Amino acid sequence: MPLHLLKTYSSLLEIMHLTERERREALYEIFRRDIEENPNFSFRGRLIRPFKGEEPEMQLLFSHLITHDVEENQNGQTIKRREFEMMRAQRLHWIWHHIQEKHPHDMELFSVEERHQSRWVIKTYILDKQQRYVIILEPYRKQPDYYLITAYHLQDRSFKKIMQKLGRRLPVVH
Repeated sequence: MPLHLLKTYSSLLEIMHLTERERREALYEIFRRDIEENPNFSFRGRLIRPFKGEEPEMQLLFSHLITHDVEENQNGQTIKRREFEMMRAQRLHWIWHHIQEKHPHDMELFSVEERHQSRWVIKTYILDKQQRYVIILEPYRKQPDYYLITAYHLQDRSFKKIMQKLGRRLPVVH
């Protein structure tokens, strides 16, 4: 069994020495084990689904969990693309740990109504304040399930934004 599959929370995956292809394969093994092929991948009894997009759903989710948005200026136009982010990737195995609520006393769980594109949506946050890590879920509209929106390590600026959202939390978790 590869060593990266033995890593547990709060250790980081040791993937920096791998080639890009090896790193992607190692990360996909963890994703497949914890999310894609996990029949128990649910939060508080509610199934967690990938969001829909132009790519196959699980590929899109995997890519989203190990990359982040980058904006480039090309010929006067701003181009958005996703780029590999080591801090997200090294914590990929933390998602399943937090979804299971293994250490609820270290977590803040809350929902917030916020504007996304042109509509209001409710998002549920699983926040590990000590490790500065967040998982964002969005309640499914037609069924009592969730979409897994993202999960990432919080830098100072994004940590402050999440803490502001915590201050606006709804009275119940959705």
